[in-house]
Amino acid sequence: MKRLSIALALASTPVHAAPPVDFDARVEALRKAVGVPGVGVVIVERGQTVLAKGYGVKRLGSNDPVTPHTLFATGSTGKAVTAAALATLVDQGRIGWDDRVIDHLPGFQMWDSWVTREMTIRDLLVHRSGLGLGAGDLLFVPRSNLSRAEAVRRLRYIKPAASFRSGYAYDNILYMVAGRLIETVTGQTWEAYVKNHVFKVAGMTDSVSDDPDRFASPDRAQPHARMNGGLRGAGDQEVLDERDSLARNAAPAGGLAVSPVDMGKWLALQLAKGKLPDGGQLYSATQAEQMWRPATLMPIAPRPPELALTQPKFMSYALGWQIQDYRGAKILQHGGAVFGFQTMVVLMPEQDVGFAIEINSEDGELVQGLVYDLLDHYLGLPAQDWPATFRAFKAKKIAEGLAAYKAKAAVPVQSAPSLPLARYAGTYRDPWYGDIVIGQDGQGLTIDFRSTPRMGGRLAHFQYDSFLTRFDDKTIEPAYVSFGLDADGKVERVTMKPASPIADFSYDYQDLLFTPVKP
Repeated sequence: MKRLSIALALASTPVHAAPPVDFDARVEALRKAVGVPGVGVVIVERGQTVLAKGYGVKRLGSNDPVTPHTLFATGSTGKAVTAAALATLVDQGRIGWDDRVIDHLPGFQMWDSWVTREMTIRDLLVHRSGLGLGAGDLLFVPRSNLSRAEAVRRLRYIKPAASFRSGYAYDNILYMVAGRLIETVTGQTWEAYVKNHVFKVAGMTDSVSDDPDRFASPDRAQPHARMNGGLRGAGDQEVLDERDSLARNAAPAGGLAVSPVDMGKWLALQLAKGKLPDGGQLYSATQAEQMWRPATLMPIAPRPPELALTQPKFMSYALGWQIQDYRGAKILQHGGAVFGFQTMVVLMPEQDVGFAIEINSEDGELVQGLVYDLLDHYLGLPAQDWPATFRAFKAKKIAEGLAAYKAKAAVPVQSAPSLPLARYAGTYRDPWYGDIVIGQDGQGLTIDFRSTPRMGGRLAHFQYDSFLTRFDDKTIEPAYVSFGLDADGKVERVTMKPASPIADFSYDYQDLLFTPVKP
C-alpha cells in the first residue's frame, strides 16, 4: 500500500515543477515577432500560482503596460463558468443536470416539439442538440439590439441540421438558454449571479461579468485585429471598438473579462474540484466530476504532417470543457475568441497543473504555440518550436484564403441583373433572424440588418442575381447576397453565404432564408 501511495504521488507531480527558465524572454520575443499588442499568462502548479504576468501594452500605440490584473475578454472559456454557476444550483437542490429544460424555463421551445420536451439542462451544455455549427450566432454577432429573452425565443425557428443527440456541433445559443434558466430559477440576472456566487466566492476580485463594470476598469486590454490585407486576419494590426466585442445577450456563452491573476484562481479551483483556499467549496466534488464527465464525442479531423504530434486519439465535450489526450496525457481545455481577443485555458489534472494564455488580438498562432510549448515542458518531452510551426500554418491558411477570395472576385461578370434595381428593393424576413431591408439610392442598392445595429452597407453586383455586400463597418465579414426569382420574375427568396473562405463560423449567413414581407 505504501509503494502504491508513492506511485500515485509521483503520477500527480509535474515532470518540471516550474515554468521554463527562459519563458519570459520567449513570450516577449514571440509577442513582438507576431505583432500582438498585449499578452497575459498564468501558470498554476499544485494549487499555487507560479506565474501571473502581463507582456506588452493594453492598446496599440500606447505605453500602458499589461499587468497581472489587466482584464481580457475571454470568449467561450466562460462556458465553464456558466456550467459552474449551474453546478451551485445543483448543489442547492434547485435543479438537476438531467432535469428537463421546460420544467424550469416555461416557454422554452426548439424547432421540434419532441426535442423541446426531452431536452435537459445537460443537453444545453454539450453541443448535441442537432443544431448546426454556430446556428443562430447572427442573433449576437457582431452586435445585437435583441434582449437575451428575445434571442432565446427565436430559437424555435432555427431548423436542426441533424437528429437530437446524434452528434456534435458547436453552438452558442443554448448557453444563452442556460443563462436564461439561471435567471428564471434565481430571480437574478446571469451577470449578477455569476458576480455574486462565482467570482465573489472564488475571490476573483478583478473579473467582471457585465460590460459596465468592465468599461469602468482602467486596467483593461483593448481589442485588435488585422483588417486591411484583403480579408480578416491579413494586414496591419489596428484597434477595434471594444463595445463591439460581444453582444450582451450572448454573455453566458462567453461574455466574461478575466485577469491573469483571477484566471490563476479559477485554474486552482478547477484542479481542486471546487475547493476554495479557506476550505469551503464553491461547488461539490460530485459536481466537479459531473462537469468533467465526457458527454459528446467530437469528430477528429486529420491534421497536417507538421502538426501530427498534436493529433488527439480521443476528443469529447463535457460541461463547458473539451476533454482529450495529448501524447498520452489527459487534457481539459477550452479556447475562447471574441472580436479582438483570444484565450486558451488548459488543465493537466494528472500533473496538477493548469495554465492560460490571453491576448488582445486575433493572432491565435501565438496562443497555440505557447500552449504546446508548455504541454511539452510539463510532460518532460523534448522541446520543439511550436510557435514557429503554428505561425507557418497560419500564414499558409491566410495565403490560401486570400488566393481563393481573389480568384472568385476576379471572375468576370456573367450577366447584368435580371431585374431593374428597384425591383430588388423591399423588406425581407428570416424566421429566426428577423428583417433585412434592401433599399435603393442614386448609387445603387443598400442593405440593412435590422436586428443588428450598424450592420448596413452597399450591394455591388457580382453576377446574375447575386451581389456582394460592402458593409460600412469593415470589421463585418462580407457576404454574397443572392436573389431567387419566381416564374413571374418577382423576388421570392434571398439567401446569403460568407465571401471569405476562412470567415468565422459565427457569421452563419448560409443559415438564413429571407422571404418578402408583404405590405
